[in-house]
Amino acid sequence: MKHTFHLPTGCASCGHKLCAKKVSLFSNLSDDQLHTLINLVERKSYKKGDTIVHLGLPFDRLYIVNQGSLKVSTFNEEGKAQILYILNEGDTFGELSLLKSMDSPYEINALRACHLCTIPKNAFDAYLKENPEIIFAILESAHEKITSLEKLVGAIATNDADTRLRFLIHRLMLQNGQVTPNGVLIKFLLTREDMANFVGVTRETISRKLSTLSQEGILELKDNKQLLILNEDYFMRS
Repeated sequence: MKHTFHLPTGCASCGHKLCAKKVSLFSNLSDDQLHTLINLVERKSYKKGDTIVHLGLPFDRLYIVNQGSLKVSTFNEEGKAQILYILNEGDTFGELSLLKSMDSPYEINALRACHLCTIPKNAFDAYLKENPEIIFAILESAHEKITSLEKLVGAIATNDADTRLRFLIHRLMLQNGQVTPNGVLIKFLLTREDMANFVGVTRETISRKLSTLSQEGILELKDNKQLLILNEDYFMRS
């Protein structure tokens, strides 16, 4: 269930760690342009596990992750989930929906409690007419996501579960890894079932493969929610 929260002086002074001013999509806007844009923002909060965007329902707004993490998934004909993106603080999603309304091809869920700033298309249209240069930033952001999807498709296309697991952990390292003196620490937001769905194996197989990598000194299983990557090069193989 979503909850709307109201803040007195706009996104730039809302007190959250991130705001529209710090999102790369809007980094080249002037202060006046940004102030106008902030007035279009609707702020929402969600609890862990909430569905933010439902598959097949109208998708007509930009989402900015102000705080928290989301997963973006699609489903095959058998109803099996495929995670496409993990979104963290400062990430955006739905850029192209600002240019054209559509039904969502994805489902978006909160991996943990989160605060989002959203901009609906109907409010954005007039702003776009006055500031057409932002279209290039929208297309650039969309291109980055398409490139990421192309890499994902390449990983999924292989029948080698170990290759898909390497790809997944490498992506998690880039998105959520913290460099420590002993290695890269990953705090898991995905469940073992999410990982199994991505790799195309059972949850038990994922646990077994992680245990094997631990025995080989490639990573260390801190607990069910943390991995310490000891050999980064292993996960950078194609």
